[in-house]
Amino acid sequence: MSPLSSGLLGDLDPTSDRAVFRQIADQLREAIDRGRFREGEKLPSEAELVDHYGVSRMTVRNSFSILQGEGLVHAEHGKGVFVRPRPPVRRLASDRFARRHREQGKSAFIVEADAAGSHPQVDSLEVKEEKASQDISTQLGSVRRVLARRRRYLLDGRPVEFATSYLPLDIARGTQIAEPNPGPGGIYARLEELGHRLDHFEEEIRARMPSPDEVRTLRLAAGVPVIHLIRTAFDTEKRPVEVCDTVMAADAYVLAYQLPAT
Repeated sequence: MSPLSSGLLGDLDPTSDRAVFRQIADQLREAIDRGRFREGEKLPSEAELVDHYGVSRMTVRNSFSILQGEGLVHAEHGKGVFVRPRPPVRRLASDRFARRHREQGKSAFIVEADAAGSHPQVDSLEVKEEKASQDISTQLGSVRRVLARRRRYLLDGRPVEFATSYLPLDIARGTQIAEPNPGPGGIYARLEELGHRLDHFEEEIRARMPSPDEVRTLRLAAGVPVIHLIRTAFDTEKRPVEVCDTVMAADAYVLAYQLPAT
């Protein structure tokens, strides 16, 4: 039995002033939201929708374009249009930088990947000394040059974020932090070994549409925004010891927080 014959979609309202292609998009969106079409499931084909609604193929394609622009579906050439999977990674802010993870030799990304049942990878790694931008210099206490660590993170082969960490040279130069592989627990474990016991982190987060470079780097589908996060790490002397500039595919993450009641 086809999806349309099972009554999953309704009929058009000829009295509505809402455009027909928008009505079709509304019905498909509602069916997705209600779970009638599940994650990874193929939507009815153009031909099925043309037959069901009595409209042209262009009308159906315009409906699909709306849903693609909203990031709800993605098209696979020659196969059809599919419901986009929900974000697989739960990023729990209150836990991801817990010291116990570093002591176990795990970075935050590995902890989150393990929780999601995914295989983590890091590629496009670049480590070099460079002049600090005005913003980074200010955030790190007026330093002129920094060690920059750039890398891209993948889950099960799919790019989900890329990040650049900036560290003062007087801390990082000549240490394992300046090596491609900083060792178990990542750079935060190395910072604490160097005597910079971490005290707290401050994060600023905003959502926006990606730049063309970000679309290519993260292989983003049409309509998928990014989460842009700037994090500053402070040691117990209140010194900023790292600024991390991260861009994440918004369809790959759920940002979860625990907040005190008082």
